[in-house]
Amino acid sequence: MKIVVTGGTGTLGRHLVPLLRESGAGVTVLSRRGDIACDLLGDVPPIEADVVVHLAGGQKGDDVATRNLLAACRGVRHFVYISVIGADTVPLAWLRTKLASEEAVEASGIPFTILRAAQFHDLALTMVRGLAKLPIVPVPAMRLQPVDARDVAARLAGLALGRPAGRVTDLAGPADFDLRELVRGYLTVEGKRRLTVPIPLPGKAGKAYRSGLNLSLDGDRGARTWEEFLAGR
Repeated sequence: MKIVVTGGTGTLGRHLVPLLRESGAGVTVLSRRGDIACDLLGDVPPIEADVVVHLAGGQKGDDVATRNLLAACRGVRHFVYISVIGADTVPLAWLRTKLASEEAVEASGIPFTILRAAQFHDLALTMVRGLAKLPIVPVPAMRLQPVDARDVAARLAGLALGRPAGRVTDLAGPADFDLRELVRGYLTVEGKRRLTVPIPLPGKAGKAYRSGLNLSLDGDRGARTWEEFLAGR
């Protein structure tokens, strides 16, 4: 089986690519510094593979990149896309591009699988680390279900090696937290003491987060906890 993975050198890709190779698949990484050097926002060379796993993403242009990649596919029998829980419910520009990417995949005519996942532990850590640099830590009022990238990689590996399944069950972490709990857990591990102050999130996005529209309480859960992730760091 020939598999092309975009973003194979990123947070998720560096866990997924070895799993696919261990299965015996021939894996080619497409990224700015991969086996195929390519910027998906520019010209994409023809992609000839059995399966394409699209992980690459950024704060802007995900929908454009996805459409460019789809247009370059030649004879692809399975297109696997990683999206984000809340893509259709939280009104943020970045999430709108994820939803537009999902819609492009669904309309492409290529058999597909779409998995929505929660924010990775790594992203949650970046968020709380940035907040904790301040002597008084402002903590937006929101809940998160951070999931370990290794759990997402394991799920994606199974999906990529299987049959196209359409939109599959969301994957989140084993527990949901107030952001303040994540901050306190980080401060404890770092041996720091900070005063935390809750702040409201304004606008429609704030309302969506307060309503828990970024959560997937009925979805599948990963195994590795936030506490285990922090301890491992």
